[in-house]
Amino acid sequence: MLFALSLVSIFILGYLAQTSGLCMVRGVKELISGSPMFILAIVFSGSLAWLTMGLSVLLGEGGATQAFYPNVYSFLGGLLFGLGAAANSGCGVSTVSRLARGELMMVATILGWVVSWVLFVPVIPTVEFAAFNIHLNQHYAALIIVSLIVLISVLFMSADAKKLWLTMLGIGVLGGVVFVYEQHWTPSGLLKAMSWSIWYEDNSHWPTSERFILIAMLLLGMFVAARVTGSFKLKMPTAVLMVKHLLAGILMGVGAVMAQGGNDTQLLVSMPALSPHGFTAVASIVLGIYVGVKVICMNKS
Repeated sequence: MLFALSLVSIFILGYLAQTSGLCMVRGVKELISGSPMFILAIVFSGSLAWLTMGLSVLLGEGGATQAFYPNVYSFLGGLLFGLGAAANSGCGVSTVSRLARGELMMVATILGWVVSWVLFVPVIPTVEFAAFNIHLNQHYAALIIVSLIVLISVLFMSADAKKLWLTMLGIGVLGGVVFVYEQHWTPSGLLKAMSWSIWYEDNSHWPTSERFILIAMLLLGMFVAARVTGSFKLKMPTAVLMVKHLLAGILMGVGAVMAQGGNDTQLLVSMPALSPHGFTAVASIVLGIYVGVKVICMNKS
């Protein structure tokens, strides 16, 4: 029952991510141009996570959240991930969205993620993130207060802004529903588990078939949205473009190794858990994208 609900949720999540153009790089670019609305909507997308926490309790599932204190790897990892995302012109979720729209150069980016997880996990020292403990009632209270502030603010926004914020909040809720079933459901979480299994030759790390099915449904939702909106167009990349996206993917992957996950994990899992590490990583990702976009603009001018 819960698995079926997760499949429906992640399909709709993929559809909404595609139609909304969910992308932190886009959000930062709009911020630079003087419009912070898109990036703010993305950052607060997990505000309604308390609803899915309640669902977890109701269903008696184990989906307990984990929160950690930040350290230097939270900052450096987020910064490197952001720089790579800027070079890639897309973050974690939007890379998958663009692939579903037929942009085949994104295969190189994803390959770069895998290369990073396989090669750099044993090189970068294993970091123990100190646990951040917060009472469940305080956790609920904080999320409910934030969500009420967000929802009241949305009431006074324009029609377009309301649609944007409600879509992002919906994506957060749907991601939370999937989290109840599988805590490491995100694309970066799947690749991490696969890479660890390959490197350590330990089948116990290999993802379950259900996790592959979830990501397949995410891609299907994005593909259907691309077809419905007419944005699907098969694009064959040049060798130079493939190398560029491979290197960008490796940089994103190194950052994800350091920060223990890409922006999808930080936004949809760590931040709703009120993890200070997650907030630090997201702030660093935004900073990295900002610096990367500025450098790219300077080189073009």
